[in-house]
This record gives sequence, C-alpha cells and structure tokens, in this order.
Amino acid sequence: MLNDEVPDEGDFDAGRRRGEFDGITPEDFVRGGDDDNPPGWLSPHDIDEARARLPIIYIEVVPVRINDFGSICEVGSLLRVRDDGSVERTLIAGRVLCHETIRETIARNIAKDLGNLALPIMPMGLQPFTVAEFFPTPGISEFYDPRQHAIALCYVVPISGDCKPLDRTLDVEWCDVESEQLDTFLNQMADGHGQIVRRALSWGGVGN
Repeated sequence: MLNDEVPDEGDFDAGRRRGEFDGITPEDFVRGGDDDNPPGWLSPHDIDEARARLPIIYIEVVPVRINDFGSICEVGSLLRVRDDGSVERTLIAGRVLCHETIRETIARNIAKDLGNLALPIMPMGLQPFTVAEFFPTPGISEFYDPRQHAIALCYVVPISGDCKPLDRTLDVEWCDVESEQLDTFLNQMADGHGQIVRRALSWGGVGN
C-alpha cells in the first residue's frame, strides 16, 4: 500500500503505527448525519490560519437525475443557511480532508447534505468536468468565496435514491433542464455556482 494510506484490514503493513490515525479505517472518512470530522483534521483556528495562507482544495458536486438513456433530465441544488442566517441556493461542496481520497470526499459530502439513501452513482473516473478557482477578492474571477482562495474540482453525480436534507441543508430542489425556469433557477446561485451548473449541463450534452 502507499505510504501513509489508511489501511484496509489484511494489508501487510496494517499494523504499522500512524500516530493519530491508528485504528482508523476508510469507512471512518465516509459519514453522514454527524458533525464530527475524521481524526487528524484541523481545528477551526488552524483551518482559518491555513485559509489565510494557502489555497484550499475542494470538490463541488452538481447533483443530477438521469433518464433510462443516461441523459440529464433534472439538475439539483441545495437551499442552505449561511453563517449570517440568510438562505442561499448552492451546490454540494466540501474540503478534501487529510488522508481522504477524492472519491471519499465526494461520497462524504453527498451523504452529509442529501442523506445516506441518496444512492449517488459515483463517477468512474476522477477527471473533473471543470476546475473552478474561487478567490476572496471580488472581480479576480467569476468565482468568489469571501473566506478563502479555493481550488474546486467539479463533478456531475447522478442521484438515484431519495434525498433527505441534513446538516444545514433546508431542502433539495430539482429543476427540469428543459424548463423555462432553468435560467431563473441558475441565476439564483451566487458567487459563480450557477456558472458551474451551466458548464456541467454543457459537458453533459444538454441543449446539444
């Protein structure tokens, strides 16, 4: 196995000491419904310090419904409560945690926002359909995050199960990609998230 990878049971070096990661399994990194981060992640103070000095790696997930032919028929968004108490329409997003693979990040954040019965169809490859670079200074790019400079790897993930909003998610709303309301739906996504969805739909062949 790779150096410092979280071991599976039976790996030849599974007994090697890993400090605070001793006893941690891959399943500990995929969790929904609680507020705890996996061991080894930074404290709120430390992540604020890191955000002030380093770009932070994120994933953004565009949830979609597909038809029997694999074509995108609906696109989803989250209604969430901001830190200031206001409500925003946004996408599934989260940091890549220490010792966590990108697949685990995608699965963990979908479960955190949509529940464990969302049944996402995970991407076969890890090539994102686009990369969005968020800056804390308005105007540098079309993507804005007042907290940090973030590099977001963006993925389209079909959702085949039932969604149960969790964490700070108030609701999950879906919009038919052929609907006249689609532009209004996307324009309600601030800070460039609507543009990410537009790129996702273009990548998925919607409108072609």
